[in-house]
Amino acid sequence: MSVIRSSLKMAVATFCSRILGLVREQVMAAYFGASGVTDAFLVAYRIPNLLRDLFAEGAFSSAFVPTFVEANQESAEKGRELMWSLFWLLSAVTGVISIGIMIFAPELIHVFAPAFTKDPEKFQICVNLTRIMAPFLTFVSLAALFMGALNALKVFFIPAFAPVWFNVVSIVSQLGLSGVLYANGVNPVYSLGIGAMLGGFMQAVVQIPALLRKGYRPMAPKHLWTPRTSKVVMLIGPGLVGFAATQVNLLVTTILATSTVVGATSWLNYAFRLFQLPVGILSVSIGNSNLVHFSESWKKKDIPGAKAQLQQSYYLSFLTVMPALVMLFCFSDEMVNVIFERGKFTRESTLMTAEAVRMYAFGLPFYGLSKILVPTFYALDRQRIPVIASFASIAFNIAFCLLLTPVYGFKILALGTTLSTLVNSSIQSWVLKKDLDLSWGFFFSRRIFKVLAATLATGLIVNFFLKPEFFSQPFLTKCVTLTAQISACGILYASFLVLMGERSAVNAIASKITKKFGRK
Repeated sequence: MSVIRSSLKMAVATFCSRILGLVREQVMAAYFGASGVTDAFLVAYRIPNLLRDLFAEGAFSSAFVPTFVEANQESAEKGRELMWSLFWLLSAVTGVISIGIMIFAPELIHVFAPAFTKDPEKFQICVNLTRIMAPFLTFVSLAALFMGALNALKVFFIPAFAPVWFNVVSIVSQLGLSGVLYANGVNPVYSLGIGAMLGGFMQAVVQIPALLRKGYRPMAPKHLWTPRTSKVVMLIGPGLVGFAATQVNLLVTTILATSTVVGATSWLNYAFRLFQLPVGILSVSIGNSNLVHFSESWKKKDIPGAKAQLQQSYYLSFLTVMPALVMLFCFSDEMVNVIFERGKFTRESTLMTAEAVRMYAFGLPFYGLSKILVPTFYALDRQRIPVIASFASIAFNIAFCLLLTPVYGFKILALGTTLSTLVNSSIQSWVLKKDLDLSWGFFFSRRIFKVLAATLATGLIVNFFLKPEFFSQPFLTKCVTLTAQISACGILYASFLVLMGERSAVNAIASKITKKFGRK
């Protein structure tokens, strides 16, 4: 229940963030469509965002939280010293990297989007946006540090809600600055870069009051480099290797996307945003919760308790993401049409984006599992396993995409991401089974098969009986129809689970959601 409680706290906050994230993408789609300038923004945004995977949500977070839990078990002052030591180190390292991004922006764009050199205006816009957004890396890294500390202190809602401010600032920037920039002869696409940079700053700042209330006031540590600081940095090491491999993968997919058709990078981005909605609300929340609870039990040598926490997280991940898979796959055209198709976002963009959504959708359960397994290996001090799995999945993805993209187009890049995530999570599951002496029943229990059966039954009924003519309807009718379809899908899934004897799981989640929203 502790996993469910903390996961739901983060999920509710993340739900608000993801909804506003969709609004942000809606505004961008309406103002700029799927065009050359949005491709330029997305390539520019990808550069600091790739580094964010290391310094924020990737290796750093997984290395920091278990060490911070260990320090706090000794004393709160030790935890405070560790956090602020890492604050100054992160600020210095990411600050230097941000300056490097500003200086070498043209060279970076030559590498990440060589096709842009054929269009000097697009190339220069991309370079300028890269420089504008370079400080985003520092801000979002510090936001992740604060989030990790607060989660370890059992504060889940506030840090999960912090990205809401990123989206609010980004939306306000697009709505407020676009017209101002255009009136002054400046391309309005720069409002996207300014909003992202300032939004990252707000995401970090809004978490500081919660830290102050917990007694973690700012300090200049007596020793910036302590044994525990060194431990976190050393734990990041294997993640850095995996990170470098990941960049090769993303570099290849970016080059392939920009070299297919104009708008392909944007179509993939809009599709990935829809895919990230259940990933962010469910998978990331469950993964972060598992990291805290599993680390606590493991550090206390409570091995059965740690395994129980892990199994609960594993089951909860499948239980919650599978209906989302059905919804994304069956209603991809309808969702993209209602959410994005307006302004400069055309029907062609809707159909192309929906194709990518369907390819991404099958990766949901594997992505959710990976979000649980990677932090678990860090808590076990087995950081090299996610690195090995990462290399294997990346090699597969690159070979798959290089071979098939010229034949089948940009959508293969989405399918490659899904299949590489399957490879990654399968390798990690196999190793974890051996490390923790788990039975195959841990991964393929009767409860998991019930979830899969409920998913298949729901998908078949939805696809054959809940798909009326959609595109010819008025917009409000579309909204009502889509809402009814999604609701029916959720009700069908829950009903099948209850019929199969999983009433307790459905009731537990429903009661926690009711209580959570009841307190809001």
